[in-house]
Amino acid sequence: MKPLTREWVEKAENDWGSLRREIRARKNQNYDAACFFAQQCVEKYIKARLVEANVYFKKVHDLSYLLGLAAEIEPLWMSYEQEFRLLTDYAVEFRYPGASADLELARIALKICQSFRKTARQSLAIYD
Repeated sequence: MKPLTREWVEKAENDWGSLRREIRARKNQNYDAACFFAQQCVEKYIKARLVEANVYFKKVHDLSYLLGLAAEIEPLWMSYEQEFRLLTDYAVEFRYPGASADLELARIALKICQSFRKTARQSLAIYD
């Protein structure tokens, strides 16, 4: 694995840890942050795979755009397209006044992230 790929994976894993902490928090729950960290984890795993395959990407946070680039090397990842639209919306919508995530939405974000994390790690030959 390339050193830069490894850095993206480490950043993704940090977001994964933050997501799990926010979901489990008993006090001062921040479900907005949980949704944000889910999107960030997925984003960074996609970027890790792109780096590993030498695919250039713009500095962007749009999962649909990144997924489109990754489809060339990981066509089965397109099955996540609809779920990734949700995560992108969550990451933006809940960062500003007017809308907030609740436990149910945070759990949905966690489920999407958890599924894709497993898929991405297998693609990168990272086994727990």
